[in-house]
Amino acid sequence: MSTKTLQKSLRYRHFEINSRLRYFKPESAKSNKTFAEEISRSLNQKEKSINPKFFYDIKGSELFDDICELPEYYLTRTETNLLKTIGNELEKFVTADMRLVELGSGSAVKTRLLLDVLTKIQNKTEYFPIDISDVLQESSLKLLEGYENLSITGVIDSYEGGLEFVEKYDNKPNLIAFLGSSFGNFTPEFGFAFLQKISSIMKNNDLFFIGLDLIKDKVVLENAYDDSAGITANFNLNILSRINAELNANFVISQFAHYSLYNEKEQRIEMYLRSLEDQKVEIKKANLQLSIEKDELIHTEHSHKYSISQIKNIMHKAGFEIEKIWHDTNKPYALFLASKN
Repeated sequence: MSTKTLQKSLRYRHFEINSRLRYFKPESAKSNKTFAEEISRSLNQKEKSINPKFFYDIKGSELFDDICELPEYYLTRTETNLLKTIGNELEKFVTADMRLVELGSGSAVKTRLLLDVLTKIQNKTEYFPIDISDVLQESSLKLLEGYENLSITGVIDSYEGGLEFVEKYDNKPNLIAFLGSSFGNFTPEFGFAFLQKISSIMKNNDLFFIGLDLIKDKVVLENAYDDSAGITANFNLNILSRINAELNANFVISQFAHYSLYNEKEQRIEMYLRSLEDQKVEIKKANLQLSIEKDELIHTEHSHKYSISQIKNIMHKAGFEIEKIWHDTNKPYALFLASKN
């Protein structure tokens, strides 16, 4: 499909940075309206919440990079070590014309490990990062410095929007990567629907590659999401700063505290912002006025943990055939490679 057709049918603006980098972004009115509408809806419930996808503005992405360096936060370190060891095996599954499509590319640190696999067997490599944050452009420019035969087409949009873009783009095979255990942020119901969405847009020669955190000791989990340096707390609180800046709100950040725990029954970390006093907040662009009581919780993230058998079952029901599983047994974590069944 041509660039003009994509822009017209999906309402994207096209930005050409140089001969090797371009990106597409939804029309600004559409993007801002979505953020305001979602915040208005989720904070206007009896049990208030904010979708964790809104963590990742530029500041939030920087804070998350800091979290990944923390000794308590095992996830990124474990997944990265796994990726470093499986390159030769993964290479057997990819093809010389396969494009890398990544959901939630962030700062693209682990992306390089996948690009190393593709560039080893390809004369020219294509990379399609999909990320809701404008940090995508900055990380893409850094990637181009390290790979002279790489071209990048970024999509600054939600995962669903980006997947629709990829589905309509062309018939080239894709390796769709979803790393960082981000799948755990979904409720089981939405997670299953999301996997079905990915399966539905995949061609028969596409592959899906996903990283998932596994069930482990409660203390290890709780320390990972409430570090001693307080960086996770700053990351959680930053979402209020973003709402203030982008939606003209007046949250007083010092009147909230980070709070998290592991719910063993539901197999998930639960993360909240706790109000330290009774307060009123106005979010002008969301046309919303809030009354928040002392100790009231605003839910910001769930991070579900799974067993390998649970994931096999979920993915099979969602339309996938598992091709390969790699896992770490020290700090249980797994990478799954799947095709469309």
